Amino acid sequence: MDQNTFSILLEKYLRGSISQDEVTSLLDSLEDDAMRLQWEQAIAGMLAAQAQKNMLPAQTQEKNILSAQTQEENIQPAHTQEKIPHKIILYAVAATLLALLATSILYLTHNNQQAPIQIATTQPHTIAPGGNKAILTLADGSQITLDSANNGAIAHQGNVQVIKLNNGQLAYKADAAGTNELHYNRLVTPRGGQFMIILPDGSKVWLNAATSLRYPTAFSGNSREVQLSGEAYFEIAPNAHMPFIVNVNNMEVKVLGTQFNIMGYPDENSTQTTLLEGAVRVQHNTAGVRLQPGQQASVQGENMTVKKDIDVDEVVAWKNGYFHFNHESLPGVMRQISRWYDVEVIYEGNIPEREFGGKIERNSSLNDVLKILELSNVHYKIKERKIIITS
Repeated sequence: MDQNTFSILLEKYLRGSISQDEVTSLLDSLEDDAMRLQWEQAIAGMLAAQAQKNMLPAQTQEKNILSAQTQEENIQPAHTQEKIPHKIILYAVAATLLALLATSILYLTHNNQQAPIQIATTQPHTIAPGGNKAILTLADGSQITLDSANNGAIAHQGNVQVIKLNNGQLAYKADAAGTNELHYNRLVTPRGGQFMIILPDGSKVWLNAATSLRYPTAFSGNSREVQLSGEAYFEIAPNAHMPFIVNVNNMEVKVLGTQFNIMGYPDENSTQTTLLEGAVRVQHNTAGVRLQPGQQASVQGENMTVKKDIDVDEVVAWKNGYFHFNHESLPGVMRQISRWYDVEVIYEGNIPEREFGGKIERNSSLNDVLKILELSNVHYKIKERKIIITS
């Protein structure tokens, strides 16, 4: 493919008028190392043209499903204020376009409607993304693998039925008669898994990969308490007489009825509570703070800080089926990838500090996601279920 054809196809993509055959041609060209120069030359021209027309600000980033952080301050390492070479910026833009092509989230505009193009990948040893997987541990210690369990009633806990719904969710339903004996269940998603549960009070909880939630099969008393490890998104059923309390990493989040996200993975350096709607109170040791929508309480060690004007779409992107990176370090990116694809990440040599930005569908194969890093000048090897990042 010559440079002129390549530039035309990229411009057609940006206009939303590219055909599936043309998408295939672009994908085929990406397998050729010699095309890197044409990528650079074509995108350099596009950047120059768009800069003259003032077409590269935030609205372009919002329009694209994956938006590269093309401004120099957005992709420079955290430890320096030096300007990044122009070639690095070009590769960041190339990574954007490649991700949009290779992760099967391109869209054609036809009759004013957008329809997805599905692009099949034929790469060997492709590692598939995670899916609905979880193990339910009942009060007696017996376990049920939910992804292989049949729909319908799968267990009884006292006077409560445990039901697997047709959409792959878990719910609890009290029988008309029975004992009031209290039972505790634990729902655990593995690495590469996620699951949604409707608690006995009607509250909904989405569990991200490598997450554990312990809860009673019926709420009684003056509060509704659960214990969390990992990450979960909560939509709490209002009950002014029984506040809902989440205990996570020596932190307590108390709510009446609201929507919020808690991230408390052991391998992350902080535990974060982000409020989307309503109000919550976050208590850590003797310190307490009441959050407003768009605020985030972060606990690191013995210290708690509050951030305002948080991008909540970025925080809950995992629930909505995306990775969303914004000034994220390479280790931070790889921790998310590691949990979702159930792979081990190993670093070899002196890995430069980098920051990444973008939005990628979580149903993409691991190979397609890693192409983005490769075009951003991150080198890697895949050996079985290990990703080896090299300098």
